Amino acid sequence: MKDQGDEEARGTAGRRARGELESDVLAALWAAGGPSTARQIQERLPGDLAYTTVLTILSRLYDKGVLVRHREGRGYVYEPARDEASHTAHRMHSLLEGGSDREAVLARFVSELSARDEQMLHQLLSGDGRSGEDERSPGKR
Repeated sequence: MKDQGDEEARGTAGRRARGELESDVLAALWAAGGPSTARQIQERLPGDLAYTTVLTILSRLYDKGVLVRHREGRGYVYEPARDEASHTAHRMHSLLEGGSDREAVLARFVSELSARDEQMLHQLLSGDGRSGEDERSPGKR
């Protein structure tokens, strides 16, 4: 029996929220740690998704530049164009750029951070807690 909370989270019984399947496919690819075929991705996804559905999602993500693909035999292997942290940061930046009041968006974002995340942000902004491969200062590209 399906949990009613799951159905409510999806909006309509049996339907996924917009973008949920793309997120699931990306998560499966990041977890794989290397290039994967559509069949391998299908096997990693929850539920009983049709192979053609997985191919459609992979094609859409490739068209958006989120994935890269390489010919292998008669098909393709796929991998994310960015690691998970870079992908999330890019999405956050895009959302910030799309807002009409950048200051209000940043203020609201910071006000809703946990104490731990706020401390981490202070460290990153002061240059005391750099992480990742990019050693450039925040804000420089």
